[in-house]
Amino acid sequence: MLHIIDPHILQHSRFSVFSPQISHFPPGVNRIILVHLVTGSMGSLKSVVQQTIFVMASSNISPRILVFHSAQCDPKKCTGLRLVRMKRASIIRNVHRIPENAVILNPASETAFSPSDRETLFQSGLVALDCSWKQAEAVFRQTKGAFQRSLPYLLAANPTNTYRPIKLSTAEAVAAALYIVGESEVANDLMSVFKWGPSFITLNREWLDSYASCESSAEVVRVQKEIMTSHSRG
Repeated sequence: MLHIIDPHILQHSRFSVFSPQISHFPPGVNRIILVHLVTGSMGSLKSVVQQTIFVMASSNISPRILVFHSAQCDPKKCTGLRLVRMKRASIIRNVHRIPENAVILNPASETAFSPSDRETLFQSGLVALDCSWKQAEAVFRQTKGAFQRSLPYLLAANPTNTYRPIKLSTAEAVAAALYIVGESEVANDLMSVFKWGPSFITLNREWLDSYASCESSAEVVRVQKEIMTSHSRG
């Protein structure tokens, strides 16, 4: 999708486009295009005006979603495997195959997931650890990576842990992370493959919006404390 100032200019202009080599792009942008416009009246060259406009081309590619599957659950009920079957995610069966710089959703992490993780998530992917909660601690200890994050306080909507805090399914965890970094449409699409999925977003929408408005992990923790206090009173 091209964002161009005053499309009317393009209708009466000659322009050339080329992409400069740039080593780093802002989140959601996969290239920067330099547009050179030559504008002027159709019958005269006297009023020719040259303009150079930087145009940003937004990427429509969703972040790479990976599911580390530890084979500890019923395949028929596994939300991580369903995401893979529905082509919403890719599977990893060896913990050592987890990309080094990916954002790993690890409930045992002391760092809260926040919108500030968006850039890393888009660059290196998002990894969800799919395992039994009873054996989760052992799996979490195996994972290594600089960007391990725990999701903030949310309520599960999956049939096994409905309305229970923290104990999200793999699909719910992925959807929550995507929503928090501003990818609510992708989050809704992931949840749409489950009958109960949309209710997860509905149940947590207000909290998800609050977390998504934060700028840092510390701010997410502060907002989480407020939410937990309010929820315990209710």
